Amino acid sequence: MDHSGHGSGMNMDLPPFTLGRGLEFSPDLFFLVGCVLALALYGWGVVRLRRRGDGWQVGRTIFFVLGVLSVALVMCTKLNDYGMVMFSVHMVQHMIISMISPILLLLGAPVTLALRALPVAGRGNRKGPRELLLMLLHSRYMKIVTHPAFTIPLFIASLYALYFTPIFDFLMESKPGHLGMMVHFLAVGLVFFWPIMGVDPGPHRPGYVMRMLELFAGMPFHAFFGIALMMATQPMIGTYANPPASLGIDALSDQNAAGGIAWAFSEIPSVLVLIALVFQWYRSEQRVARRADRAADRDGDKELVAYNAYLASLQARGR
Repeated sequence: MDHSGHGSGMNMDLPPFTLGRGLEFSPDLFFLVGCVLALALYGWGVVRLRRRGDGWQVGRTIFFVLGVLSVALVMCTKLNDYGMVMFSVHMVQHMIISMISPILLLLGAPVTLALRALPVAGRGNRKGPRELLLMLLHSRYMKIVTHPAFTIPLFIASLYALYFTPIFDFLMESKPGHLGMMVHFLAVGLVFFWPIMGVDPGPHRPGYVMRMLELFAGMPFHAFFGIALMMATQPMIGTYANPPASLGIDALSDQNAAGGIAWAFSEIPSVLVLIALVFQWYRSEQRVARRADRAADRDGDKELVAYNAYLASLQARGR
């Protein structure tokens, strides 16, 4: 079966891929509206905080904007068109939208911003927007979908169960299927990295060592997936088995490139998240130290006085 048309109604007679051509504007309406809406809502929250005299870190805003722009990069440019017929370009889309975009979005702390900016319940109304969001955060559903026992297998299954079964070819046959798959990649990345990043409040807040273990539990499977694609001696994905002649590419070479991209992306996000975790850990230790210093200033460092008295009593007993 020839999958080069994908049933999407998109013109697949594309010239050979180049980076400049791939970055040409070619908006997908669903993701374009979603990106604009995300930026508008985030901007509304920041403005609302500023107007009432509260601060919001500029760095968080920059991270969130970069996260939204990274989604627009892969879904609202020609990269999306080429991703329908080139496995390597599709893999770039997948890796960015499932790993880079979620990390950047989460560093923007959108949930924290929403909790601070949303109006609380008025008199006579027990549940306002903020209360509803808190109910969702503490719901059983969120506890399940953000638990490592759920997120890690889901993260892995999004590679192996999708690409190595007929599911991928089925989804790529239609535009709604393709959109649903990309939304799935983004959602899986968000729920996987949310408890690991620990920037926003959530049902699970493991310690820093446990977060690192969760991170490295999922990343090796990306490398194994990439190696499997690179070592294959024939095209493994029906959708990309017959690329358009106008592209001038070989299906197996394109698949090998896709595997290399998946392998490389198993390292990049790990390093980014690890740097963020170490920085958070350092700041947390600094805050604890400052609180201890303030407590010592208030009570005259009673703990130190008591400890010195204890040492003195031991010395007196020895005598």
